[in-house]
Order: sequence, then C-alpha cells, then structure tokens
Amino acid sequence: MRIECAAQEDLMALLNLQKLAYQSEAKLCNDYTIPPLTQTYESISKDFSNMDMLKAVDENGNIIGSVRASEKEGVCHIGRLFVHPDYQNRGIGRLLMQEIEKRFSHCVKYALFTGKHSVKNLYFYQKTGYKIVGEEPLNDKVTIVNLEKSI
Repeated sequence: MRIECAAQEDLMALLNLQKLAYQSEAKLCNDYTIPPLTQTYESISKDFSNMDMLKAVDENGNIIGSVRASEKEGVCHIGRLFVHPDYQNRGIGRLLMQEIEKRFSHCVKYALFTGKHSVKNLYFYQKTGYKIVGEEPLNDKVTIVNLEKSI
C-alpha cells in the first residue's frame, strides 16, 4: 500500500469510494443526506482545486482510501478521511492522517470534525492526539463534534 497525491482522473473513483465508505456514518445517525453522500462530481472537483487530496492505493493500483486538507490562517482543516470498508482497521486511516499532517507540518493547529454518534471515529482521533473542542448541530439528526490538535 502506498499514499500519494490524488490526480484529476481519480476523482470519480474517489467520489464513489467516499459514498461507499460513508454509508456506515449515515446509518449511525439515520441520515443518508449527509454531505459526503450528496457530494457531486463538480463539488469534489472544486475540492480538488482548493485542497491537498491524498489517496491510499493497494498493490493492484486500486484506491482504497483518501483524505483532504486545506490551510487557513495557520490552521490545517482536515476533511473526508475514509477507507474502503474491506480495508478498515488495518492502519490505513492512521497513515493517511500522518501523511496529511506531515504535508501541513508548518501549521500551528489541525482541525477536523466527525459525527457525535461516530464512537470509533472519536476514539481514533483522540488516540492520535485530537481533543474535542465543541459540538454543533448540522441538522435535526446530526450533531458535529469539532476536534483540534495543536502543534
């Protein structure tokens, strides 16, 4: 497995994998209209233009995970970390996080969010040094938990 920069030609595969990977998140909060599931090709193309996007690729060249991030005022905003369901719990998410943090090592802080019902995600992020800094409702079904990690 290797981690590398995503390319424009990867976007449809990344979008399809994202929609597959976020099914479990939607099920947890009983909301299948969460942004990762409703994102369009045009929207992910805009993300690609404005963010650093990484992909995890298996030995056969298949994309099995991704993460994206951007910087604003010294803060690295990390988003859409996902791994193919068949490849989860193998350290791929951790490697993607380490790589995106390394690429933004000049930042003073990292920020991200996940759903309040995502106990595994919250555990993972806290295990990697992130602290919960607040919550906010996304809609009547989903509450977002904001996490940060200072350098």
